[in-house]
Amino acid sequence: MRIAFVGKGGSGKTTLSALFSRHLARSGAPVLAIDGDINQHLAEALGHDDGPLDAPPLGAHLDDIKDLLRGTNPRIASREAMIKTTPPGRGSRLLRLLGDDPLHTRHVRRAGEVPLMVTGEFDESDLGVACYHSKLGGVELYLNHLVDGPGEYVVVDMTAGADAFASGLFTRFDLTFLVAEPTRKGVSVYRQYRDHAREFGIRIAVVGNKVTGEDDLLFLKDQVGDDLLTHLVHSPWVRSAEQGRAHGGLDTLEPHNRHALNVLREAVDSRPRDWAALHRHAVDFHLRNARSWANEATGLDLAAQVDPEFVPGPAALA
Repeated sequence: MRIAFVGKGGSGKTTLSALFSRHLARSGAPVLAIDGDINQHLAEALGHDDGPLDAPPLGAHLDDIKDLLRGTNPRIASREAMIKTTPPGRGSRLLRLLGDDPLHTRHVRRAGEVPLMVTGEFDESDLGVACYHSKLGGVELYLNHLVDGPGEYVVVDMTAGADAFASGLFTRFDLTFLVAEPTRKGVSVYRQYRDHAREFGIRIAVVGNKVTGEDDLLFLKDQVGDDLLTHLVHSPWVRSAEQGRAHGGLDTLEPHNRHALNVLREAVDSRPRDWAALHRHAVDFHLRNARSWANEATGLDLAAQVDPEFVPGPAALA
């Protein structure tokens, strides 16, 4: 299952991405966390404190990723013809979660108790010549070519605000958790996500964060209604962890907040995967990109990359 955490900057989405990833890993479930935020702090939130994480970023190796994933697909002539939205087809290299393949072997490192991939930072060489979404191309291609099964989890910490709508990446998830503080600014991103996601049938569940009392909870219920799935209360445990002083792992997280993590998992597990819909969204956004800029940039008709006989899923692995 694929889960995105989104929200206003400072809402706590990175913290909740890390808590949920650790909660899943602690249960023994296969889980991969992906830092897809322009500010790369997920490794630290996962408990990595041994200096820089030795994980080659996806964004810096996009050409190699394209070469691997296009496999022997006859519809994709070269890495130059493959863009971030290119969907898989017959002959494409499909991946199993945390499988023994070059992409996972090269790009996955353990942060604390959780396997992690990173997109890479927006560095000085990018200033004025690139947008951060170019670095997210590796994540989009990875999710397009991933055949994950029930009980397997990919947790992505997304960019802040409604910026995720600048690409089709927001359609790659089974469930999107929108982290909202009980403030007007905190719920403003929710309204943007709600309106955009509704157009594509994307399921959003709001997770209230930093709730300090009944008034905060009533405010969230009034603002987001039935989309409010659960909430976390103000957490001394999280503050201690951010200061490097937390002990005892998630066992010592506040009981209400541990319960909220269980609610999140139950919501994810109750969502059946619709492979046809997932692929349909991928094809739709690929064709949008082809018409908008990619056909002109490559000199090709990239609609021809769509394999009408292909639907991803376990059967495609055969």
